[in-house]
Amino acid sequence: MQLKNSLVLLTAMTAGSAVGRMHGHERRHAHHQEHKRNVGDMVYAKIDGKIQSWVNEYSGQAATSAATTTAVSVPTVVVSSSASAAVSASATATASSSPTLSTGSCKNWHDTKENESDYLVDIFGSRTQSNMKEYIDYAGNVGSPYGSNIREVSESKACEYKHVVRIDGSEKEPWTVGFWNKMGPDGKLTGWYGNAVLTLQIHPGESKYVAFDDDTQGAWGIAKGNELPKDQYGGYACTWGEFDFSNTHNKGWSGWDVSAIQAQKANMEVQGMKICDHTGSKCSTISNFAKFMENAYSALEAGLDGIGGNSVAGPVRLQVTIDFD
Repeated sequence: MQLKNSLVLLTAMTAGSAVGRMHGHERRHAHHQEHKRNVGDMVYAKIDGKIQSWVNEYSGQAATSAATTTAVSVPTVVVSSSASAAVSASATATASSSPTLSTGSCKNWHDTKENESDYLVDIFGSRTQSNMKEYIDYAGNVGSPYGSNIREVSESKACEYKHVVRIDGSEKEPWTVGFWNKMGPDGKLTGWYGNAVLTLQIHPGESKYVAFDDDTQGAWGIAKGNELPKDQYGGYACTWGEFDFSNTHNKGWSGWDVSAIQAQKANMEVQGMKICDHTGSKCSTISNFAKFMENAYSALEAGLDGIGGNSVAGPVRLQVTIDFD
């Protein structure tokens, strides 16, 4: 869903099995690298239930002189002492451990509000500061605590949030949906290397709703059963739904697309998925086994721009069909 003239910068990550392609949509799928922590890298750790950060000064070798620390540009994680108990809990939620969802008064999950200031942000953590860099290096909001920018909500509460995705389950069997940030907890492009911050299981005929805070970039992956498949490097190798909500660096634009790049590069099954806005327009679609594809990314389209849906600044309501055939 990368748009021409960079109107919207979409999520990305480095691709484990992809070749080094460094233009267009391909910038999101570079060579796999060992993520060795170097001097000057930002380090993140959970201490007393809160994410803390510092600059690594240990090289693994005996020091012969005073170390010189080099600052790196990664999202600034701000720990808020006033965060609610729900936010200060672990950012990773699973179908078996997700909290009880609060009820609301939405007549329709896709309703919107007249004033943007009326949307709730109570379930999200503090917003991390964007680095305002270009393209793949752009780091937006990853939530503080990490991952608290992506939360499950009830249908009756969904309209209270600015960006909401409805995911409709398969008619045949349970599926797993995992959501991750573009930037991992280490401040690098490692969100898709097993760092899902929200994992849901959706049963046949069931729908679930997920809300996203402003300036959130990332993706979700889908698969039958209880977990997402991974490639040989530990990256999610399935069909992705890529998203970018209210990108600060692109005047609040949002965008989305379906991508089978990682599944195909890993020679694994392509799962069917369709993403449209709630009116049924601006769709991006790939069928099971990639028998049909429209306005979406296969490995052959990895270098193209202008694929997927997009929206000007404001609320976004997306409806997702998984196991699409």
